Amino acid sequence: MRIVVTSVLVDDQEKALRFYTDVLGFVKKEDIPLGEARWLTVVSPDNPEGTELLLEPDGRPAAKPFKQALVNDGIPFTMFAVDDLQAEYARLRSLGVRFVREPAEMGAVVVAVLDDTCGNLIQLVQRV
Repeated sequence: MRIVVTSVLVDDQEKALRFYTDVLGFVKKEDIPLGEARWLTVVSPDNPEGTELLLEPDGRPAAKPFKQALVNDGIPFTMFAVDDLQAEYARLRSLGVRFVREPAEMGAVVVAVLDDTCGNLIQLVQRV
């Protein structure tokens, strides 16, 4: 068994696509119209056949309160690994990304948390 697709709930799929591709550097994999929404996934350019991230609309009744509760509690929705967190932090800051937690060592990892502009906190992590 392996993880093929995981999702992040977004308030606007087009805005999310721009952020996750133009800013974070993922690559669009699937874009299939499904009525008002799309099956819209991105992948890492380093592993285009790897796990897909579904940019899933947050239109269901439970989604927005769930996302807001996570943000209010400072809990990241998901985590992405990076090789050099300080360099990625500097790159993303230069692109205007807002971080809610600057890079900090936590045992065997360095972590930072950013706002994805789509209603989520995303944690970046580097193993040290």
